[in-house]
Amino acid sequence: MRVHTTSEADATGPLRNIYDRERANRGYVPNFARLFSLNPAAYEAWAALLSSIRERMDLRRYELVTLAAASALHSRYCVSAHGAILEAKFYPRPELEAIAHDYRSAGLDATDVAIMAFAEKVARDAASMTDADVEDLRSRGLTDEEIFDVTLAAAARSFFSKTLDAMGAEPDAQLAGSAPLFDLIPG
Repeated sequence: MRVHTTSEADATGPLRNIYDRERANRGYVPNFARLFSLNPAAYEAWAALLSSIRERMDLRRYELVTLAAASALHSRYCVSAHGAILEAKFYPRPELEAIAHDYRSAGLDATDVAIMAFAEKVARDAASMTDADVEDLRSRGLTDEEIFDVTLAAAARSFFSKTLDAMGAEPDAQLAGSAPLFDLIPG
């Protein structure tokens, strides 16, 4: 990382709680949590925001949206982390690799492709979104609330990915199985 963070041994108060929670949930303290040792209140706010988005979405959809946004942002960490979840819960490795390389031709259903394209556009150039982009998701049966949640997930990923990338946070060694997934994402 480009900044000095607080070690587990030196963590106290709210930061100690964050580290303990991460270790209990994941079995280790991830690099992103170490980065947020520099502002634990921001980490807690991020966790609350993320929870409020994720709990309203189907997990598979959330992870596909997140992968699309992270890929558009060229975020090695977030592609690795969310690729690992998709691989563990939803897709065998060959299918996941096809999705990472080109989700449009990976055999996903048309709605999954549409939400990933929408998320990618939010992450790359949100100002270019049009009524037609929203209408496309509506025509596929998504409600306005669901469309908004896809938007929130992609926009939130922009915040997190850019923060990690700017500070040089590398994917955790525990994600090494999915780290090469990033290399499959076109330029």
